[in-house]
Formats: sequence, structure tokens, C-alpha cells
Amino acid sequence: MSAFIQQLPALIGVVIGALGSYLAIVRGDRARFRREQTARWEERRLAVYADYARSLKKSVTLTYRVASYLGNDPHPHPLSPQEAEPLLAEATLARDPSGETLILLGSPEVVERARTWVVGVMEMEQFLREGTRDPQAWQTLLERQRAGREGYYAAVREDLALPPGHSARWPLSPVPPT
Repeated sequence: MSAFIQQLPALIGVVIGALGSYLAIVRGDRARFRREQTARWEERRLAVYADYARSLKKSVTLTYRVASYLGNDPHPHPLSPQEAEPLLAEATLARDPSGETLILLGSPEVVERARTWVVGVMEMEQFLREGTRDPQAWQTLLERQRAGREGYYAAVREDLALPPGHSARWPLSPVPPT
């Protein structure tokens, strides 16, 4: 029995060491799992945010082209309202699913900024459906839409802890009349 008692401290040391090693591995695995899960969700949110922006930008580009046809915008590729109607409907239908995914996965701030942006785009679409020919009013709508887009991107960057980005306000030189 005395040999067992003499070896008991070593045996206890081995058990404590094994238990400590096990706990350290479990804790490390949990931390790694949380980091990987967070990274996956951030990647997914980035994809959702970009998809929503892309789908909304399709509508914006079409409105520029129709506005050009009506004489409100200098876009180089005018498109008649009749030609644009099915394209605008398609773009609107395409942005609905991405908007729902945005609501599901986006932060409240990003979703609110997305709402501001899409309302501006919807106002532009309404302006064009009415066949309005008023370049000044169109410029006001453009500025509102651009501010909405800028706010959306700023909220996305903040949500994903990205560095500040470009405002995307690129002044274009005036197009000379032909």
C-alpha cells in the first residue's frame, strides 16, 4: 500500500493534467467555432448587402435611361418608357427577394438605410411613370437617391466593421449638346 501512496501524487498530477488539457482543448475549439461562425455570417451578410445593392442599382440605371429619353438626364443611352416598362417590372420583381433576405439577415440600421434608398428609387420611378419633363426636379430626386445609397453603404460598412469607403459621388463633366 505504501507504494501506491507514494505514487498517488504522480497519479493525481496526471489526472489533473489530462483534465486541464481536455478543458483547454474544448475551450479552444469553442472559441474557434464561434470565430468561424461569426466569419461565415459576416460573409453571408456582405453577400446579402451586395445583392440588394446590385438589384436596386438595376432599377436606378433604368430610371436614368428613361429620364434621358424624357430630356431630364444626360445618360448616353436613352430608353423609351414603353421599352423600359417590362425591364423595370423585372428589376422590381428581382429586388423583392433580395429585400426580404436583407430584412432577415441585415442589422436594423442597414435595413432602415435600405428603406430610405429604395423609397428614393421608387419616387424616381413614379416621376418617370408620370412622364414628367423637369430636369431640376429630376436632379433633386437624383440627389435624394444618391444620399440614400451613400447612407446605405455607410451603414453596411459600419455593420461589417469595414473601413470608410468612397462616397461614389463622381462629378461628370457636362455632355456637350450634339
